[in-house]
Amino acid sequence: MNAWKSIAKDAFTQTCLVVKFLGFLHLTNNYLISPTLVYGPSMLPTLNLTGDVLLVEHVSHRFQKVGPGDVVLVRSPLDPTKMVTKRVVGMEGDRINFLPDPSITDICRTIMVPKGHIWIQGDNMYASCDSRHYGPVPYGLVQGKLFFRVWPPSSFGSFGQ
Repeated sequence: MNAWKSIAKDAFTQTCLVVKFLGFLHLTNNYLISPTLVYGPSMLPTLNLTGDVLLVEHVSHRFQKVGPGDVVLVRSPLDPTKMVTKRVVGMEGDRINFLPDPSITDICRTIMVPKGHIWIQGDNMYASCDSRHYGPVPYGLVQGKLFFRVWPPSSFGSFGQ
């Protein structure tokens, strides 16, 4: 009987250790820092077309520390199951001048970013679906700010905006 007690105690101890580890991973990944794979043409030449692995911190946006020039990870306003990576161009109250579709026309439009919203755009304006298409984005959709490039090795280091 003591052998079963010892086995049960060891199993419980190991299970608690695994649960603690998984809880730590969850907190770290969702509230502190997480890796993300970013690919596609919208952020060329800042990010590679074939993909970059970047670290995203999830703290500064909670304290309203995201500003113009920062590259952020945002839940897509068009498809909430997807994340997009764009540069913040304007904050609430800013007046933004933009070309709705630069490949068709060079007529500029102006918009005032409403309270609680940001204006995001991809660095490659010809291949980016961003605020020029769906308007200002609610600040609550910001998931984090990119700060460190892990891959490719040739670009390893701090993510310079």
